Amino acid sequence: MKPDKPPRVSLTVLIAFAANILVAAAKSAAALVSGSASMTAEAAHSWADTGNQVFLLIAERKAARKRDQTHPMGYGREAYVWSMIAAFGLFTAGAVVSVMHGIQQLITPEPAGDFTIAYVVLGIAFVLEGVSFTQAFRQSRKAARELDRNTLEQVLKSSDPTLRAVFAEDGAALIGLLIAFAGIALHQATGSTVPDAVGSILVGILLAVVAVVLIDRNRRFLVGQAVTSDVEEAMARRLLRFPEIERITYLHLEFVGPRRLYLVAAVDIQGDHREHDVAVALRRVERELEDHETVEEAVLTLATADEPSLVFPAA
Repeated sequence: MKPDKPPRVSLTVLIAFAANILVAAAKSAAALVSGSASMTAEAAHSWADTGNQVFLLIAERKAARKRDQTHPMGYGREAYVWSMIAAFGLFTAGAVVSVMHGIQQLITPEPAGDFTIAYVVLGIAFVLEGVSFTQAFRQSRKAARELDRNTLEQVLKSSDPTLRAVFAEDGAALIGLLIAFAGIALHQATGSTVPDAVGSILVGILLAVVAVVLIDRNRRFLVGQAVTSDVEEAMARRLLRFPEIERITYLHLEFVGPRRLYLVAAVDIQGDHREHDVAVALRRVERELEDHETVEEAVLTLATADEPSLVFPAA
């Protein structure tokens, strides 16, 4: 079990970007022709998602830089900063605009025009968003299986903010399309603009909830999110596989970026060796750990005989 094997998230983000920009343009045209409040909310949603994909691509590019003297733990946390900016963008450009437009439509209703084009665009948008969501879902499900989690648990707990953002935004987009369809259909059936306006408000509330969840998850990783027990046990097993290490008395793991860990451990070395030999053994284990894709830096110290061993049932 590994802490999030690196997926091809760039492909997932690029697919989401392409789908969102096509959908946003189509929804904007349909909103102008139909005058639907729900369609206008959906257009704002898609343009917000399109802008967010740019921030997510920036997040991946900046977080992938190697550590240097000015950033000894690397640049991994850049991903959480840019992903949080994207989440704020979803809240302001998507949620706030949608709710305000819905309220405006309730106060000063404007009758909708061509419903047919609205339905056609909603159908096309659902297909495109479905393709993007399928890619994100497959990526998340694959990672979830490797960590013995369910897919939703993996999305929430993953240290990868870009995959989480694409999954959440595309899922919200599909639900939003269904809300918009219901609002437009009720508008057409009843002749009242109220269902359409309420649909716009509901889309805004949906986006606000998704944005708050994404902001909170990024905040947790920025201030120091504790690793889950399965990740801790996986790292303990990896340490105990080294023939030099007899037991572990202290283990600190901290995410310093997507799928990147800072490791500090106190260990007991097998046998009774000279100080020089022990130092060489510890440094060799550290270097081997850092050669692994999930460990940014490893620091090992010696445990004393009176310190109790940490117990990891799976290890």
